Amino acid sequence: MIALKDILYKATLNAVVGNTGVYVHAVNFDSRKVEKDHLFVAIPGLLADGHDYIETAIKSGATSVICEKLPEKIVEGVTYVEVDNTGKALAIIASNFYGNPSENLRLVGVTGTNGKTTVTSLLYQLFKKAGYKVGLLSTVKIMVDEIEYKATHTTPDSLTINKYLNEMNAEGVEFCFMEVSSHGIHQYRTEGLHFEGGIFTNLSHDHLDYHKTFAEYRDVKKKFFDDLSSQAFALVNADDKNGLVMLQNTKAKKYTYALKQYADYKTQILENQFGGLLLKVNDSEVWTRLIGNFNAYNVLAIYATAELLGLEKVEVLRLISDLESVSGRFQYILSDEKITAIVDYAHTPDALKNVLETINSIRTKNEELITVVGCGGDRDRAKRPKMGHIASALSTKVIFTSDNPRSEKPEDILNEIEAGVEPQNFKKTLTISDRKQAIKTACQMAQPNDIILIAGKGHETYQEVNGVRSDFDDLKIVKEFLKQLQK
Repeated sequence: MIALKDILYKATLNAVVGNTGVYVHAVNFDSRKVEKDHLFVAIPGLLADGHDYIETAIKSGATSVICEKLPEKIVEGVTYVEVDNTGKALAIIASNFYGNPSENLRLVGVTGTNGKTTVTSLLYQLFKKAGYKVGLLSTVKIMVDEIEYKATHTTPDSLTINKYLNEMNAEGVEFCFMEVSSHGIHQYRTEGLHFEGGIFTNLSHDHLDYHKTFAEYRDVKKKFFDDLSSQAFALVNADDKNGLVMLQNTKAKKYTYALKQYADYKTQILENQFGGLLLKVNDSEVWTRLIGNFNAYNVLAIYATAELLGLEKVEVLRLISDLESVSGRFQYILSDEKITAIVDYAHTPDALKNVLETINSIRTKNEELITVVGCGGDRDRAKRPKMGHIASALSTKVIFTSDNPRSEKPEDILNEIEAGVEPQNFKKTLTISDRKQAIKTACQMAQPNDIILIAGKGHETYQEVNGVRSDFDDLKIVKEFLKQLQK
């Protein structure tokens, strides 16, 4: 237990009713989890407002409450603290409650539209291979050195982040690599964390259902770099026009990486094939099993970060050549019939374009490129016709299908995707709402040497329809259908 006054350190308070010397056994923002001597933080959400559950939390045993507006009914013996923003206060409180664990390891955050998972996961892999104890907070999974936990969000809530960072401290973890989403930054989930470095990968069309405008989306990402300390480093992709924007107001030491222009860290693609990439990084050549131009950027970001964190250049190059691809990121299999199937998380127009252009740059053009793709429901609708346009323009055949329709009708989503297909590409397209049937059809259409791309879900092992999640694994399903073709 810890005194409330101690976990309020650095939080900006507007008013206090009661005794801040009260002891707190645990912190919660979900009233259903509150027990005796807990602190309840009332957070306004999109679907529910925590302020409506203050009374419920107190009945469950909460002895202290953080809120943006003091309730009309003040319960004797309960301490109330009013703040401007409870989300921001929660992050500071969570950090204090767990003993500010981010200060006891070297934490690096990765933000951008695409590449966050690949960069964080490969950095985790590289530093593990280098012999360090390492932590990972990613979309795919959470790792406390060797211990694996399931991930539920790109950037978890601030309580969860600090809980895992505290576990990392207990396990002696030296480095932690963390995905930092725009939602996470905007909702102050990373507030109060001590970052040794920040990496910007790129910025393209995504999450405009949440941020409303691209400028707002960009500026939220920029805030992460604005908040870095003068002791930290900021590493940005200079080939992205928003890269230098991220550096405008940061106090951190500034570094750039690029393929197309001058930068502190530069790479050149010497060979690009399904077996991997041969790169010239600054003055040294390195082979990696990762594939495609977009992965050349990811490898360069990893190389630069490892060097900035103190690893020897020769050792970093050796470790890069030993890295394995990340789950659901350009994972591919080759069937006995010589059909190549690729599963990738590409769920934004830019990511889909990158993957398709990579495949087209490698293939001989004598084979078909069959793409299976959809768009998630209850998400940014503006990208749907763009996805339809890109898939149909860069593939020889396309099957539009369901992704995670969530509460929307699959047919409505598919109609919006199809709206982006240009007249000359109509004949290339087919629409099959059932995703499993769509993958099966792609396998049946494929001939020896053809390539099937299944995009959008990547590492996910479920499909969400009307709030219900069912088992669904693109890689597993395509393997089964390709195996059936061999019989």
